[in-house]
Amino acid sequence: MADDAGRLEPGGGEQRGGDVERSVLPPVRRPTELERLADWFDGRTGFGRYARMALRKVFPDHWTFLLGEVALFCFVILLATGVFMTFFYTPDSRPTTYHGPYAPLAGAQVSAAFESVMRLSFEVRAGLLMRQIHHWTALVFLGSIGVHLARVFFTGAFRRPRDINWLIGVTLLLLALAEGFTGYSLPDDLLSGTGLRIAYSAALSIPFIGPWLASLIFGGEFPTLELISRLFVFHVMLLPGLLIGAIGTHLLIVYVQTHTQYKSRATREDNVVGLPFWPGQVFRSVGLLFLTAAVIALIAGLIQINPVWLYGPFIPYAVSSPAQPDWYVGWLEGLLRLGLPFEPTILGVTIPSPFIPGIVIPGILFTILLLWPFIEARATGDHAEHHLLDWPWESPIRTATGAAGIALFLVITLAGGNDVIGVFLNVPVETLTAILRVLFVVLPVATWLLIYWLASSQRRRRAAGADTSHIRAGGVAIRRTATGGFEEIDAIEGDAD
Repeated sequence: MADDAGRLEPGGGEQRGGDVERSVLPPVRRPTELERLADWFDGRTGFGRYARMALRKVFPDHWTFLLGEVALFCFVILLATGVFMTFFYTPDSRPTTYHGPYAPLAGAQVSAAFESVMRLSFEVRAGLLMRQIHHWTALVFLGSIGVHLARVFFTGAFRRPRDINWLIGVTLLLLALAEGFTGYSLPDDLLSGTGLRIAYSAALSIPFIGPWLASLIFGGEFPTLELISRLFVFHVMLLPGLLIGAIGTHLLIVYVQTHTQYKSRATREDNVVGLPFWPGQVFRSVGLLFLTAAVIALIAGLIQINPVWLYGPFIPYAVSSPAQPDWYVGWLEGLLRLGLPFEPTILGVTIPSPFIPGIVIPGILFTILLLWPFIEARATGDHAEHHLLDWPWESPIRTATGAAGIALFLVITLAGGNDVIGVFLNVPVETLTAILRVLFVVLPVATWLLIYWLASSQRRRRAAGADTSHIRAGGVAIRRTATGGFEEIDAIEGDAD
């Protein structure tokens, strides 16, 4: 609109034939401080380009890919609760007298480590809850790693080019086992002390280097005053640092190589069908993080675990009965209980009885697990790259071998609790041990034969009938639009394109 002097008001248009037409222009928005900071940072690092690439990364839309995320979230919870407990824990084996509120142990001679755990459990606000969340999370952490590893194994996700990530994954499992065992031993109670004595005996049984290695780790002849402090360094510094490095490397390789995916009408060896990282996968992962933390906190608040006050402080000449370790090391206990009282002499060197079940057999099993991608590639002659996953029936030998391994794990885990099972079933422990020794050999073989037959039969039926019912037709594909953006399309439509 013009004023009396014929000038145009700000925002007005040009004058045509005495009439004024208004052309509305969008107001210029000033950038916010956060946007200015982001531009400043991007101009000096170029981070924005990589951030945009990361936000557009596509994640396969299948629940089994969340198993690895559960393990990652458990590790985060373990770090948070572990930091809390280090404020109150004393890594010291020196004796002291307990004067806390737990009456049955009043005046008892305990170690400083045990006394600090008792103080954390009964005197620190939320201390017992934090202890139980930490312990339950450790159990879920190891379980989720194991299930995630099984998913990768049975679907063939370890094949080239992801064989190196398989090596890192198995290493993560070993580090997590060591982390769990060292943490389990820190309270210095009677049950964990019994486990340490068993570990010391297994290390001592290694020919030639066993005594030197046991002395190096345990600080001399068991028990020693240096043991708890050394375990503390392993548990809160060395092993977590290695875990963080291995997890970071594992995730970086996944990002560089992209994800594998299940076979469907839309998936190919050269694409990834699923949800973009932002916003779909981010909200899903954040929700899973809170759900994981909530479920573990609920379990920890309702179900008691590791009541060290009932076990009492560690006494070198006493053993608790029944003595059951956590499930993730129960299979090692089972191997030792199934071991024969056999000590051969080779070249004048007597091999102690714990060496074969405690060192040799676990070493063989983990070596096979670690090298499986290369064993399978050499046996099948398949050295090509694979980005699509197998269904279990498509590889009968691999599926049968994995099932036999699980059967073996169940047998030796049950053997780790043969005393409890014997009391429950009213069966002598000797009889139960003899049965489990037979199952140790028979059950894995029978499982391998049965699963191989079932998988081979399924593969023949599907090949004969060209059955495609296993192909998942749903899902979301990502397609680039004409303007350079991205849009979600139906998986079948994406296949047609």
